[in-house]
Amino acid sequence: MSRRTLGPLALTLGLPPLTYSFWLWLRDHGGALVAPSLRELIANVPPPTGRAVAVYGAWLLLQVALQQWAPGRVQRGGELADGSRLSYRLNGWTSFCVSLAVVLVAVVSGVIPPGIVYDEFGPLLTTAHLVAFGLALVLYVQGRGAGRTTRDPIYDYFMGTTLNPRVGAFDLKYFCESRPGLILWVLFDLSLAAAQYQRHGTLTTAMLLVCAFQFLYIADYFWHEEAILTTWDIKHEKFGWMLAWGDLVWVPFTYTIQAYYLVDHLHALSPAATAGIVALNMAGYAVFRASNIQKHRFRRDPTRPVWGRPPEYIRTARGSLLLISGWWGIARHLNYLGDLAMALAWCLPTGFEHPLPYFYFVYMIILLVHRERRDHELCQAKYGVDWEAYCRRVRWRIVPGVY
Repeated sequence: MSRRTLGPLALTLGLPPLTYSFWLWLRDHGGALVAPSLRELIANVPPPTGRAVAVYGAWLLLQVALQQWAPGRVQRGGELADGSRLSYRLNGWTSFCVSLAVVLVAVVSGVIPPGIVYDEFGPLLTTAHLVAFGLALVLYVQGRGAGRTTRDPIYDYFMGTTLNPRVGAFDLKYFCESRPGLILWVLFDLSLAAAQYQRHGTLTTAMLLVCAFQFLYIADYFWHEEAILTTWDIKHEKFGWMLAWGDLVWVPFTYTIQAYYLVDHLHALSPAATAGIVALNMAGYAVFRASNIQKHRFRRDPTRPVWGRPPEYIRTARGSLLLISGWWGIARHLNYLGDLAMALAWCLPTGFEHPLPYFYFVYMIILLVHRERRDHELCQAKYGVDWEAYCRRVRWRIVPGVY
């Protein structure tokens, strides 16, 4: 078996059990890391319940309907390798608001209980797994039929065979990247907060902080939805199991570890600790958003002032412009530093009794360093000596003075 096959196979087989382990550690051990045997783990994987299938199926149908028919402008994406540009319907903010309203009505009217996520987390997790694995299989079969495979079925299933698979004008990758998982992340948080109140008659400051921080992050994402069209995933990654499973399972079921943990951990936060965590999150958010929007605007209009001055940049032999002023003159990926500051702020409200709630912060360090390395290699191959000149001008990768 080749190295190219071994990695995807290990991740495809290893990541799903990890998500169930997270849930079992939270449900049965209060967040403590207790290694189960494989037999115990398999025995504790719940089958989908009728309620979980109904809720998750209705959720997906709602998101498909909103993507298709909610009002929003049509925006052309970045230029593809063949010189073409795809069009996308940007109605994420409307879809986000309508989704929250629909769920609120469903809860108030008694259609679904407010703490359903806590009660049905396991069955919902299994249901989402089945959908993600099934979607990846359909994508693989579609790509194989179109002759887009590498003749390595495991690699093709994992990485995908098509950059922008579509059903008519409905872009499957764009939909999964931006809709069902991200909005569900917010709703899972709110449902877990409701579970805390139902079980203990209180909402702790820690729970409120986690919910508020992550709500802001997702609301901001949809408010600046246009920026997703220039992201790595949309521009470069094919759509296979890695992205489908990541969007539908990993995001809503692991990014909510802090909220799940806090359901039964009712520790208090001092005013000073609360103020410090809020300051850390908002500082991270400011760096993250300001740097991202700065580069996005520069790509749209290279003459637009940066911090009140004409932008400085390196014009490459390929004609591309590498911004070296503003945030992007401080570090090559200062937006990642903002992301990491927010990640830490989301974990700190959980306290220090167990390491599990800090998984997100550790994961983001690994993810962003790996992504930065991939981006560096891609740009090195693409721009050559121009990229070397850029790196000499902007020395630091993510953390000025450190890395």
